Amino acid sequence: MLSDVTASISKSVINVFNSESTPQQGMVFDRSFVVIALLMYMIGLIMVASSSMLVAERLFNNPFHFVIRHSIYIVLSLGIAGVALQIPMAWWQKNSSYLLMLGIVLLVAVLLVGRSVNGSTRWIALGPITLQAAEPAKLFFFCYLAAYLVRRRDQVMEDWKGFAKPLVVFGVLAGLILRQPDLGTIIVMFVTTFGLLFLAGAKLWQFVSLASVGLLLLSLLAIFEPYRWRRITSFLDPWQDPFGSGYQLTQSLMAYGRGEIFGQGLGNSIQKLEYLPEAHTDFVMAVLAEEFGFFGVTVILLLSMTLVCKALILGKKALVKEKFFEAFFAYAIGIWICFQAAVNVGASAGIVPTKGLTMPLISYGGSSMIIMTLAVVILIRIDHELRMQSIQATSSKRKTKNLGGNDES
Repeated sequence: MLSDVTASISKSVINVFNSESTPQQGMVFDRSFVVIALLMYMIGLIMVASSSMLVAERLFNNPFHFVIRHSIYIVLSLGIAGVALQIPMAWWQKNSSYLLMLGIVLLVAVLLVGRSVNGSTRWIALGPITLQAAEPAKLFFFCYLAAYLVRRRDQVMEDWKGFAKPLVVFGVLAGLILRQPDLGTIIVMFVTTFGLLFLAGAKLWQFVSLASVGLLLLSLLAIFEPYRWRRITSFLDPWQDPFGSGYQLTQSLMAYGRGEIFGQGLGNSIQKLEYLPEAHTDFVMAVLAEEFGFFGVTVILLLSMTLVCKALILGKKALVKEKFFEAFFAYAIGIWICFQAAVNVGASAGIVPTKGLTMPLISYGGSSMIIMTLAVVILIRIDHELRMQSIQATSSKRKTKNLGGNDES
């Protein structure tokens, strides 16, 4: 089965940049985005099934509980994707401020009526479905930031006030998210904001100031909160307290070690037998590493890297065609997916402290699945509009040439 997945990935990677030239006749969107997303859906569903059955049997007396819910989330994501694909990018730009306000309302609501799990209040119950408020807030903030950079790009490049205004908005969102608490989401938003302002042309001294203040604040947040400080210190040497603060990471490292090059085979993970907490969510990559080894992890990283590279290349294409909102939005999505995937894999491998971030399109989690799907759909829509613009420009040139030929005759 893994060989079939690998063959499909190889074919998609070979053709991944073919569509970056002139649009082919009849092709009005980049199909490789769809191929990559579907491959990650399938791999994620298989790994959620493999890693969650025992804990689902114990908690719900149904080994397929998480598999069924994950399947529902995929179907729901595809349904939302079909609707969102019809929305033009002009709508996102026009309503970016309203979307930001909706994100803030969700973050306030989760503090008032949210459901607490393991000491964190991050979810709003909507019947059988739970919404993690920080996920749509991230997407809406990046949409607002892209629209702001279009309106105030000159101020961002020349004036400190123009540079500071989006940081004030970020500070408001960060304060609300910190109340949940969810430091991982704040870091993802900070890094994406930092990268987007850099691509928008902000001055170097502004970045040095922003980086210094950001690192100082993040350090203070870690130092003055005991559990965050334990996470940071335990990841440096988890074996110092393997049954306490370092337990989750040591179990994850065991999974990586057992996987070696080609893994133990699908379903043969030992760490998922309730030795590794959150095996089907934040640490699904550890189970994948144990069952499919270094080879399996490389496949996932290759898919994620391809998606990120295509998002960044799409942003560059939009920038060349002076579609600045689309360019900044594509850049933001690319940076976001890249950093979140890197932190998820890095945390499970002991490279960075654990931050509770899902692996995009792989881990179990309805809110993350839906929002990440929506991000990919936005990339497809941007690509579609750029292709339609090129087709229309080509048609106009042909009409002009034909008219010119008729006049000469």
